[in-house]
Amino acid sequence: MRVLAVKDITEPKQTKEDLLIRENYLRSQSQTLMQLTKSNVFQQGNLKAALRQITEAAARSLDLQRVGVWLYNSDQSKIECIDLYDISTKEHTAGFSLLKANCPAYFQALEEERSIAVNDVFNDKRTQEFSESYLSLLSVTSVLYAPILLGDRLLGVVCYQHVGGIRQWTLEEENFAASIADLVKLAIETSERNAAQSALKSSQAKFQAIFECSSIGISLANMDERIIDTNRALCQMLGYNQEELCDKHLTDYIYSEDVSQDLDYQQIVAQNSLDPERLVPRHPWKKELRFQHQDGSLVWTHISVSLIDDTNNQPEFFLTIIEDITERKRTELKLLKTKEAAEASSRAKSEFLATMSHELRTPLNAIMGLSQLLQQKIVGTLNDKQEEYVNYIYSSGEQLLALINNILDLSKVEAGKEELTLLPLQVQDICNSVISTVCDRAFDKKLQLTTKIYPEADVCIADKGRIKQMLLNLLTNAIKFTPAGKISLIVKKVPQGIIFTVSDTGIGIDSSQFQFLFEPFKQLDSGLNRQYEGTGLGLALTRKLARMHGGDVTVESTLGEGSRFMLFLPDSTLVEESGSGGIREWGKDSFSVSPSPSVVVPGTTINKRILLMGDEENTAILLQDYLQTIGYEVEKTCDSNSFLHRVRNFQPDLILLDVHLIADVSGWDLLNLLRQIPSYQDLPVVIMTPMGITVERDAPGSNLTERLCQAGANDYLRKPIGIVELESILMRYLGNG
Repeated sequence: MRVLAVKDITEPKQTKEDLLIRENYLRSQSQTLMQLTKSNVFQQGNLKAALRQITEAAARSLDLQRVGVWLYNSDQSKIECIDLYDISTKEHTAGFSLLKANCPAYFQALEEERSIAVNDVFNDKRTQEFSESYLSLLSVTSVLYAPILLGDRLLGVVCYQHVGGIRQWTLEEENFAASIADLVKLAIETSERNAAQSALKSSQAKFQAIFECSSIGISLANMDERIIDTNRALCQMLGYNQEELCDKHLTDYIYSEDVSQDLDYQQIVAQNSLDPERLVPRHPWKKELRFQHQDGSLVWTHISVSLIDDTNNQPEFFLTIIEDITERKRTELKLLKTKEAAEASSRAKSEFLATMSHELRTPLNAIMGLSQLLQQKIVGTLNDKQEEYVNYIYSSGEQLLALINNILDLSKVEAGKEELTLLPLQVQDICNSVISTVCDRAFDKKLQLTTKIYPEADVCIADKGRIKQMLLNLLTNAIKFTPAGKISLIVKKVPQGIIFTVSDTGIGIDSSQFQFLFEPFKQLDSGLNRQYEGTGLGLALTRKLARMHGGDVTVESTLGEGSRFMLFLPDSTLVEESGSGGIREWGKDSFSVSPSPSVVVPGTTINKRILLMGDEENTAILLQDYLQTIGYEVEKTCDSNSFLHRVRNFQPDLILLDVHLIADVSGWDLLNLLRQIPSYQDLPVVIMTPMGITVERDAPGSNLTERLCQAGANDYLRKPIGIVELESILMRYLGNG
């Protein structure tokens, strides 16, 4: 009898087959990873191509419907799909996104877990937030997410999507997914590195092109102060080739007489030492120096030396920029000689006129005095013809004396030798004096001469002799050019000063001739020379004298109907303390300081304080100078951080606050802070706005008016700030401005 033993080996055989399948599966994954790492696409830095290759290989290895790469946006508020590969359609898509605010559980899992293996997307809290809105639309039942990490920073995630029945993810698949995420990170790093290298090469090429093609000399020296590179412009400037300059000291080529201004490189290093905590910026050393060319000639240059740091913020090179300014210096020298010649000519003219003043007036006074004796018949009677001749001699003498006086006065004003003594004057007395002087001339021409002085216009600030001269010039011209009709003198007070208006019904002036009206020795129509006497000096002198007072003369006229000349004199005048002087020029739409002769003005003591808060340095300095000149105590600042501190310490009576400031804080913000302090709720604050913001102060529906009211501002000034508007504000809120 035979005994046959039978053993069931189905299960071990199945296990062996499973192990073989698993081994082949893992080997396939390893080969996929090896092929990806050796791919040329990674080395080329083409991120798009690299991600396409990765997603396709991952989908094949794991037998998945889709594999995608999602990256965070710049503010980490969402992740965006930059590549999603579908193995069925073999297509790559992009553009999907998930907001962090809508999926907090999912994003928290991304940040905390090494990988997210979700077998059932509809019953896992990590994916339920977007399972209906996104995953179900793509028929996804299971997902595996592998975070993309760069150090501790989460860049995004690689998403593996399974379609069909529920899939149980294995540990090997999770490890493979993590390796794929590492490859994505590598592709991103390579792409960024290649982009940086490309940008660096481009920057170096541009720098090299600028370095070589620049018309300005450039030198690079090491910390031993020896030249290691120069451009062609510097070689041409000094007459040496690059090899001759290399390893030399730039200071060796400075002209010997400029050695006292020689470069001290170590001093530059000491002055520009970098504070690593405060990151104080380095400042270039600048100077005008003369270099000696190889042929012995001198080259004027403007030199700027800067320090170039290494990667550790330590000085590594000296960069020297050298501009050839020889031609400019020659031009400056010529201009200086021309200026000196002009000044010498002006002095000679002034000396000549001063001498001629006595030499001309002395005999002229004798002629006019003797003519008066003859007119009064002190030495005997005259017949009619003799009396006519004497009167003609006297009137001619008057005209000649007026001409001499005008020429001398104009010369004194232009030479800066005229001084004014400004005093409070009674307007009524001034007007009576000038009217009495010209009334006979008006009567002889049968012209009506009227005067009107408004009650509030009782006092003006002026030089007594010069204001009479200005009014006489205007009235005399009005009478001269008015054949018939009337002449009027009207005096009116305005917030910023006083206006004298001389009107006539004469021949008028064409508007195209206004530009020539105030030029010396200029008559508007040569045909008038025969009909009307005059040299054209009166109006030119009147305007110059008005501007010396800080005012001006303006005109309105219609040809054939008449003219109106308006003489404006301010209540206070801007006077510079410097020798050259500076007089404010009056105008409706501008605030400017122009050169003019010095003026003697009485001291003003207002004892009011103004805090000026603005970002435009030039405008702020100009306002400060003007306000201080007319008697205010002014403190200027552009630092918004110290605004309230300045207010507490300075205790201003008025604040001029610019809307736009240098920092992120605006004028409105500072005003809001100020009004929150009870003790400053009644402090007058005037907002300074850009020119484009225009609004009527009394227009309640306007945006700026509402903003002013809401913010607690008292008023506003529109840039560019005019003197008229500024003085009106001072009068309104300080009372004695």
